[in-house]
Amino acid sequence: MTRETVAGVQPAVMRWARESIGMTVADVAVRLKRQAIEIESWERGDTSPTYAQLEALAYDLYKRPLAVFFLPTPPKEASPRQEFRTLPEGDLATLDRDTYLHLRKARAYQLGLAELYEGTNPANSKIWNEVKLSIGDDLAAKARQIRATLGIDTEIQASWARDEDALKAWREAIEKRGIFVFKDSFKQTSISGFCLRDDEFPLIYINNSTTKTRQIFSLLHELAHALFAINGISKFDISYIHDLPKREQAIEAFCNAVAAEVLIPSAVFDHRAQSAPHSVDSLPDSFFSGLARAFGVSREAILRRFLDRGRATKIFYEAKALEWTQQKKESAGGGSWYASKGAYLSDRLLREVFSRHLRGQLSQEKAADFLGVKPSQVPGLEELVLRRKAQ
Repeated sequence: MTRETVAGVQPAVMRWARESIGMTVADVAVRLKRQAIEIESWERGDTSPTYAQLEALAYDLYKRPLAVFFLPTPPKEASPRQEFRTLPEGDLATLDRDTYLHLRKARAYQLGLAELYEGTNPANSKIWNEVKLSIGDDLAAKARQIRATLGIDTEIQASWARDEDALKAWREAIEKRGIFVFKDSFKQTSISGFCLRDDEFPLIYINNSTTKTRQIFSLLHELAHALFAINGISKFDISYIHDLPKREQAIEAFCNAVAAEVLIPSAVFDHRAQSAPHSVDSLPDSFFSGLARAFGVSREAILRRFLDRGRATKIFYEAKALEWTQQKKESAGGGSWYASKGAYLSDRLLREVFSRHLRGQLSQEKAADFLGVKPSQVPGLEELVLRRKAQ
């Protein structure tokens, strides 16, 4: 019985489901342990998969409801190539299946936020209404405006004792101004994060698989995308910018410059660095560490400022950046699943969901839907949120 093929599966939908998650026929064949010619036959409609094979395609590979495969035509759904212009065509064409799943999860969170808040963002003031970016803006003035809107000055930055404190503070300030921030570990480690624009619920999603200081820069780069009112995907290696069309090149370069200027205001940096020799190549790590602590950023970000000003050589910068990155690799594993999930989810979303759950306005099942977890995992997350409030 289980070997019988399934009638009514639409070939066009089969092909759409595969392509919508960035998989090739060869990828599917390997995962299913079948021949590629058999997958191609399903997508032409010459043959059909068995029920067990269709379940494996739907639930394990494509992460789609089974009923989708019986629709007469593929559902309307924008692809990354249609939605994003901040990565070159070649990079968009080679996004990993894991990255597609993160994009899909982020869109689900966005829909959930609209339902939870009944279509109206809860922020008293929305940063994208107060600060708008366009190519040719005065960089320093825009960075000052962003910092003022977020309520973060250099004294506050200098008070952060740890990178974790800095990331938490920037994230909370951005969420307070209406943009929800999520994190997760990407298997495609070259991706630093992305932004999904929306008139009410813009969302930032950053890669947790790197140091906290790099996450902060990614967070502010994606904030710049949101203030440009565009969807954006970014990579850690900024060489991809050179392969973009001229307008997109300018946008990405400006987003990088905005992130750097917000983190390390030029005027303040120049004042603090004026006592250093013109060339900093011979200075010890402790010098860069001191400046980094003052701004709550990485030593690499500080050295990059000196490089941009012609006060450090590219050879010295690249050697130190590699050395410091190796030193700061955070150990994998450790900690509870609930602590990790609590760090990944938007803190504002967590507090709102559990506030309503405690008041009896949301069932455990509905709370689980909004958070993208199983109902059985809700009590553990709730305990985490209550512990945070008590601290």
